[in-house]
Amino acid sequence: MCGIVGFLNKRSDGEAPIGKILLSLLTALGRRGPDSAGAALYGDPQGFAVRVKLGERGDLAPRAAQVTECARAFAQVAAAEIQGHYLRLVVDALGEVRAFEAALETVHPEVEVVSVGRRLEIMKELGPPANLETTFRLSALRGSHGIGHTRLSTESRVDLSHSQPFWAHGALDLAIVHNGHITNYHKLRRRYAQRGTRFYTENDSEVIGVYLAQRMGQGLPLDEALRASVSDLDGSFSYLAATADALGYAKDRFCLKPLIVAETDDFVALANEEIALSTTFEMKLQTLEPSNRQVRVWSLPPRSRRQVA
Repeated sequence: MCGIVGFLNKRSDGEAPIGKILLSLLTALGRRGPDSAGAALYGDPQGFAVRVKLGERGDLAPRAAQVTECARAFAQVAAAEIQGHYLRLVVDALGEVRAFEAALETVHPEVEVVSVGRRLEIMKELGPPANLETTFRLSALRGSHGIGHTRLSTESRVDLSHSQPFWAHGALDLAIVHNGHITNYHKLRRRYAQRGTRFYTENDSEVIGVYLAQRMGQGLPLDEALRASVSDLDGSFSYLAATADALGYAKDRFCLKPLIVAETDDFVALANEEIALSTTFEMKLQTLEPSNRQVRVWSLPPRSRRQVA
């Protein structure tokens, strides 16, 4: 019983208040997930944005300095800021992403790279969505699109690592949020682990990002990767996935988890309860609920892609 939300600005004349919109959508779904909340926002960080979890206790400033120094071995660091339990870096260029994140994570066992992207930045906090505003000033952030999550833990731990969205480690800008259960998670996890994939949590949702990254690494576009997942992932699920220039959803074969879609000439918004849409947008929205096995992807208009590339 988690909350998932998404928003994409279809207009080509500039950025939208994505942080404010996601925060409103998430707040309406707070009761679906009181354990934690998170947002993946696609903006224009003027470089590669790197979000790093430093740890969950103690004085994290010395650790932040160590991580920043480690990053300088790979790229010029244009900005470094501690935000709660996190360090936000902006670097000018990156080569091998996996080598970069692996190096940063050698600084301390609690250090975890939460996201790396030309446009993506993931922010997660324990407790209600209001904590995202306290730590990250989420409502002030602008961009083209984003996804969000409120979590009610049913199996795995409640901590920052197990919170969503999940970044697909090693794949720039690819993030997911999920409501439901992936019942063949353990089988898939063992298969990927045998190939060398590192899992950071015991949360079944993490495997979706790993799956999509592998499929897209094989050359599938996002919509075909989502379509393949409906056959390859067992269980009951609705999930959203986003890349640097697109937002999409996938529904399981039984249609057991809700998802509501509202689309206008200016935007598309998604949530798994209609109240999130009706409390966020002033106008009367026409909504629909996708049926089983449905997949849909929206892409940014060409001008927006040039602006944010």
